[in-house]
Amino acid sequence: MTTHPERIIPTDLSSEMSQSYLEYAMSVIVGRALPDARDGLKPVHRRILFAMYELGLTPDRPFRKCARVVGEVLGKYHPHGDTAVYDALVRMAQNFSMRDPLIEGHGNFGSIDNDPPAAMRYTESRLQNLSMNALLRDIEAETVDFIDNFDGSQQEPIVLPARIPQLLLNGSSGIAVGMATNIPPHNLGELVDGAIAMIHNPEITNTELMKYIPGPDFPTGAQILGRSGIKDAYTNGRGSITMRGVAQIETIQQRGRPEREAIIVTELPYQTNKAALIEKIAELVNDKRIDGIADIRDESDRDGMRIVIELKRDAYPRVVLNNLYKQTPIQANFGANMLALVNGEPQVLTLKDFLEVFLDFRVEVITRRTNYELRKAEERDHVLQGLLVALANLDAIIQLIRHAADTATAKRELVDQFGLSEVQADAILQMQLRRLTALESEKIQAEHEELLQKITDLRDILERRERVDHIIEEELNQLKTTHATPRRTEIIQEDGELIDLDLIANEQAVILLTEQGYIKRMPVSTFGQQSRATRGKSAAKIKEDDGVEHFLSCCDHDYILFFSDRGVVYVLGAYQIPSSSRTARGVPIVQMLPIPKNEKITSMLAVSEFSEDCYLIMLTRQGYIKKTVLSAYSNIRANGLIAITLSEGDQLRWVRLAREEDSIIIGTRKGMAIHFKADSEQLRPTGRTARGVKSMKLKGTDEIISVDILPSQVVANIATSEDEVEDETLETEEIISEETNVGPWVLAITTGGYGKRVPVSQFRLQKRAGMGVKAIRFKNDHDQLVAIHVVNQDDEMMMVTNRGIIIRQAVDAITPQSRMATGVRVQRLDEDDAIAAVALVPPSAEGEDPESE
Repeated sequence: MTTHPERIIPTDLSSEMSQSYLEYAMSVIVGRALPDARDGLKPVHRRILFAMYELGLTPDRPFRKCARVVGEVLGKYHPHGDTAVYDALVRMAQNFSMRDPLIEGHGNFGSIDNDPPAAMRYTESRLQNLSMNALLRDIEAETVDFIDNFDGSQQEPIVLPARIPQLLLNGSSGIAVGMATNIPPHNLGELVDGAIAMIHNPEITNTELMKYIPGPDFPTGAQILGRSGIKDAYTNGRGSITMRGVAQIETIQQRGRPEREAIIVTELPYQTNKAALIEKIAELVNDKRIDGIADIRDESDRDGMRIVIELKRDAYPRVVLNNLYKQTPIQANFGANMLALVNGEPQVLTLKDFLEVFLDFRVEVITRRTNYELRKAEERDHVLQGLLVALANLDAIIQLIRHAADTATAKRELVDQFGLSEVQADAILQMQLRRLTALESEKIQAEHEELLQKITDLRDILERRERVDHIIEEELNQLKTTHATPRRTEIIQEDGELIDLDLIANEQAVILLTEQGYIKRMPVSTFGQQSRATRGKSAAKIKEDDGVEHFLSCCDHDYILFFSDRGVVYVLGAYQIPSSSRTARGVPIVQMLPIPKNEKITSMLAVSEFSEDCYLIMLTRQGYIKKTVLSAYSNIRANGLIAITLSEGDQLRWVRLAREEDSIIIGTRKGMAIHFKADSEQLRPTGRTARGVKSMKLKGTDEIISVDILPSQVVANIATSEDEVEDETLETEEIISEETNVGPWVLAITTGGYGKRVPVSQFRLQKRAGMGVKAIRFKNDHDQLVAIHVVNQDDEMMMVTNRGIIIRQAVDAITPQSRMATGVRVQRLDEDDAIAAVALVPPSAEGEDPESE
């Protein structure tokens, strides 16, 4: 064997390795592992979708075997292993992997338990509507460039003409050489809103975009804990997003066994293997690293996921759940690494960068599509102009064609004699005789005029950028209308996290807490204002053995203070309480607050700020009252803070906000009311842990049911009584004229659905610890007073019954009456139902009237 010296090239080994490895790395980065920022697809996904499009596997066509699709992709575009192609196809059809799947699968495509899909010879697939409408439409309109495939026998697109930011919609993950990408999925409707906001304001910041795109939206739902990781990912391109499964603590009953508490997991973090999770929990229990679990079983079915973790009798559910969060994938981190290819180069992108790349690409696509349509329109119009010339000179042209020796001669003479182009001459020679009729001539003329208008419009689009922006916005809104779905992943605040409230709308809300401890938040606008004496709407899914316990109206930016019967106060931001539909039951409050088993929430209070000149008025079941400055409760620990010291057998029941100059009115179940000042003479300010003083003398089995605050400007005009007044009969029970008395009033509502407004002047100021005066006369012996509130002319109130029926009314719909009147019917009730609570609707956060239905 002879060696040819001229074929041997001496090369430095280190430089050759460096150069070769760099070329290999770039090949992997560009050709396999990283998605393009324009259409959000890697080459294999793009080739699968394009091959299916060429095969005609559109949503309106029958399914075809996946083996047929894989063979098409391998043979034409992707010369790699069939497993890699099939795995990519399967993932695009899995609704637990893709937020909006691009392929519709028929057959076994795997499960969240990591079960493998069936072999490609068994499964079938076709394109989803979203793929056609948002990725492949206009691909034949010269909107993107095509290149040769691996052997030069076919052409494939280098990018698809995406109409949505697909990379953010479905996310992407990939490991290249020396770099990796991990982009979370998002909600289509939110992405459209963000893109449109950027069209209107190109200088918008990443933080401002987060008002439209608050965070990822994972296909498996679950929760995102805190916003700091999201903000890091959106502003820096990298961030750790904490995901947490949705778990509820429930009491379960099995035949022949006593009741037990159980943790029910209904949603898992993105990319969590359910079977592996159950195995992990069982392993931790066997190793005694988690205590309190008696049994674990998977009750998931086609209706949804349900993992039941049954607890031992002496277990604390909240402690067990926290241990599960710490030691199992029920809580996991998503390491966002927003890396994608921009102009063939890998770049770390912010949220704004992603949308900028997408919108620039849309401008390019629409410009190219418009140029294509303009060229086609001009070519067609050019032909029509030739046909119109022929129709105008019909006899001469027929004569010319009849006497021509052949087609080429006829074509040449048409060009020479009538000034036509070769294309127009060809069209005339190919024209059918039926097109010579008068009707066909009119059609040609109408089509010509229509094309002239279209050409003018297309040229206008090319000349004006605002037209292009309008088209982008219009197409985005069409996709949102057709394909957008509600958000699945809820973003909740992490303990100790400082949140930017500007990112949360300050809307009016209603918070409902049931006797069994289920809490929920609903927009006030859910309940339109209704007339007096109607039945109202169901506000919650209340079980037979449950009922509404507390009812509060607030704004989403408020702090909600929760006071327990043991005198402990807890705090949550109103926006942290999960928002639910009217018919949902809500979530157990023990999931939101670390409340012990033997403790119960007895009062809720909305506070916008912890000021120094405001006081908390606390009233216990036994009638002890105290006043403590609000700022003493500004730093409430995660496990609560002592709010009041209670005597044996007493409970904290009511808490209100007041100022030094205000006065207090207290009502009892049997219809008595006492009114005294909140100043230091009647009620001296005390420390946070003080017990308080006696508020009112109670007669027989009577008990306190409500307390409210009268503002200082009203108190100044009310007479003072030095006497202890047990009862008092007014001279009249007639309706009081609203013209002479414009409020405020004391609103009194009974369990039987009756209510009235009484002028506050009829409740004389007394000394604390008196018996008070009669506030209402009951319709029957079974009726009782359920609430008293100080109201004004323009106020609105909401009432809720034991069954969870809510009615929203204007206060002025209730007639003003004297103290001794029975009132009017304010809500029509079923026989076994009763008014449970009454709350006033706060003024709109934006200074406008609340929305009505």
